[in-house]
Amino acid sequence: QVHLVESGGDSVQIGASLTLSCVTTGIRYDTYSMAWFRQAPGKEREGVASIDHEGETIYGDSVKGRFTIDRDNAKKLLTLRMNDLQSNDTAIYSCAAGYPYGIATFDPQGFRWWGQGTQVTVSS
Repeated sequence: QVHLVESGGDSVQIGASLTLSCVTTGIRYDTYSMAWFRQAPGKEREGVASIDHEGETIYGDSVKGRFTIDRDNAKKLLTLRMNDLQSNDTAIYSCAAGYPYGIATFDPQGFRWWGQGTQVTVSS
């Protein structure tokens, strides 16, 4: 069975930093494309950052320069470092696993497995 488990969500103040983690089991992690998505209340799911098996990355326009996605294949770990958090970053953040040798993408059809999500709340 494939499992993705996120952690690291928290309630923080505007301008703070936070790192989310996602551990994946049940797949040959080093070959898979991975991504972080988020969904705020009343809004559609949004792609935040994605990384392919070679480490190529893409970022959503609203997080470029503030967020960094990274992967540790030995630990089957995906991380999202978030700096200078703003109130509109408040959302449930979920990690997703795509397909072997898949590209970095924000197309939900490009992802086969999803985690349950972790809540990030940013307030003043």
